[in-house]
Amino acid sequence: MRLKAGISLFRIRAAEGLQYRIAALSGASVSAFWALIEVVILTVFFRYGHNTGDSINGMTLSQGVSYIWLGQLMVWLQTPAIDGDLLNKITGGDIGVELCRPLDLYWHWFARSSAGRISTFIMRGGMVIVCGTVLSLTGFRSIGMGAPHSVQHFLMFLLSLFGAFLFSGAYSMFITSIRLGISWGTGPINMISVTGMILAGGYLPLQIWPDFMQAFLRVQPFASCLDTPARLYAGSVSLENGWRSILFQTVWIISFIIAGRIIMKRKIKNIVVQGG
Repeated sequence: MRLKAGISLFRIRAAEGLQYRIAALSGASVSAFWALIEVVILTVFFRYGHNTGDSINGMTLSQGVSYIWLGQLMVWLQTPAIDGDLLNKITGGDIGVELCRPLDLYWHWFARSSAGRISTFIMRGGMVIVCGTVLSLTGFRSIGMGAPHSVQHFLMFLLSLFGAFLFSGAYSMFITSIRLGISWGTGPINMISVTGMILAGGYLPLQIWPDFMQAFLRVQPFASCLDTPARLYAGSVSLENGWRSILFQTVWIISFIIAGRIIMKRKIKNIVVQGG
């Protein structure tokens, strides 16, 4: 019964988010423009940087361009922020009503938060990928979205993309659980979000970071948001190493779900509801 309620809530929230078409179009335009800026910067870096050669740590320029377009597709999965509606419930005292529902609060909120992300991902991200693909098909391959490296890489990319969606929800709920019962502004959340996007590869592909950081970057949790799926799509990682990355992704998803549930369970026991 609880699972059915969670699925229904997910569908309702996702359908609600899909209604904001104009906002999605506006966001997609900004994302496409930003992707083009990053592509130009990356092209200059590859062509005029010292000792870059044809590739950096196994990533070519064309693979880096695809990576950037995927970053704009998955931008809402890279932002580990608290869902706005849930934050209002926490700060406004409406969490008391949530606690009265005959549902598991963690999974209830997980469904709400994830549904809000998936609707934005489908509409805004879909428009961005269409833009990148059109550029490639109309003769601008150097700045457009490239095709998957192979069928096997693409299938692993889809699996990893689903993992990125689950990780995004799990980490957001981890932050939400910590936020319960704490009075602070939005500053710490914004700092966490920016740090997460940097370590996910949202500003610069992790594969072209310094060599001494590569081991850490591959195993740190935020690579699950973008870097792992993007490398698989572009083919800048072997299938064997791709499976290892998906394994790390799975471990981090499970870890944050467990940690989030434990923290929320403890916080709920001592929570004080204020408001009137």
